[in-house]
Amino acid sequence: MNLRLKLPLSILGVFLLSLSACNKNSQNQAGESTTAQTADSSATASPEASIPAKADFQSTVAGKQTDLYVLKNKNQVQAAITNYGGRLVSLLVPDKSGKLTDVIVGFDQIKPFTEGGDTYFGALIGRYGNRIAKGKFSLDGKTYTLATNDGPNHLHGGKVGYSRVIWDAKQNNDSTLVLTYVSKDGEEGYPGTLTAKVTYRLSSANELRIDYEATTDKKTVLNLTNHAYFNLNGAGSGTILDHQLQINADRFTPVDSTLIPTGKLEALAGTPLDFKNATAIGARINDAHQQLKFGKGYDHNYVLATQKSATLKPAATVLGDKSGIYMEVSTQEPGLQFYSGNFLAGKNQIKGGKQDEYRSAFCLETQHFPDSPNQPNFPSTVLNPGQTYKTASVYKFSVKQ
Repeated sequence: MNLRLKLPLSILGVFLLSLSACNKNSQNQAGESTTAQTADSSATASPEASIPAKADFQSTVAGKQTDLYVLKNKNQVQAAITNYGGRLVSLLVPDKSGKLTDVIVGFDQIKPFTEGGDTYFGALIGRYGNRIAKGKFSLDGKTYTLATNDGPNHLHGGKVGYSRVIWDAKQNNDSTLVLTYVSKDGEEGYPGTLTAKVTYRLSSANELRIDYEATTDKKTVLNLTNHAYFNLNGAGSGTILDHQLQINADRFTPVDSTLIPTGKLEALAGTPLDFKNATAIGARINDAHQQLKFGKGYDHNYVLATQKSATLKPAATVLGDKSGIYMEVSTQEPGLQFYSGNFLAGKNQIKGGKQDEYRSAFCLETQHFPDSPNQPNFPSTVLNPGQTYKTASVYKFSVKQ
């Protein structure tokens, strides 16, 4: 009898010991799993973005002082601008989780901007944004010759355009920065002494507004814009091909193999360039379409209107596929240049030690049409003495879950 009692008790003891070990092992596995999840989370989570150090933009270029100016609003949104080229250096906006994200691709110190070839990262562009065929145009029977710094053509104001000069800066409050620059008659080949004023304003509605003004003492041509490179998932976060883009245009200005408009306005419907409905940037970017081959992707002017508008009109929207950051672009300009980062090649080290990889940023440049001085059927870019050039564009940020 004693033998029969001992056997079940032994079995019971083994069972209880096994159960205890099993529970302890399960608890350990759960603990290890939780620890692993925490470790993975901390490994993949990136810290909130920050504005570059002001000291890294304080230098002397061409005998003038450069600096960094910061605009901010009550929502913690911040914009950083340097007076070197009037460049938008950083723009911090909250993503769908509330984390501040820098949506501007570029450098976090002045030196890379001033050395080597011009990347145009965040720059104010002038006198003429985009291309002028063969670097020539005529006014009142006189031909003006400009630098050919983009193959056979003139691009973004020449070898030393507005992107490489020091603007005079005045910041009176947290929300507004005023930049002014006077270009002399004959600078980069353009006629007339032109005085330009550009005002950056950051509103409580998370809108970055850019107002452009200019006057001249001699008949000239003018097309000002900003060349910000955006990645709504954050600078250096990878491809922009999954961003959802929508452009309010039915037509575009097709180009030749050197990216100069042919002079025609062609319908977008039925082409891979049509973004009337929101579409992933990369959905059709590699289609066998002649215009995409010429641009090596998207590098085209979209026709928003046939003349400059008296008021701001919706031009485009973009949604960051990972961040949920939603950007709305409105402008008075008749054109919008959409560029999909086709010439980025990982040659430049940008913020956070990352590289400017292929198609890791996009541009939406509000503008008059490329080569307008040589295209009589395009909206005119002529500015006369006594006239004041005025135009505005707005980039507004929110989130979509």
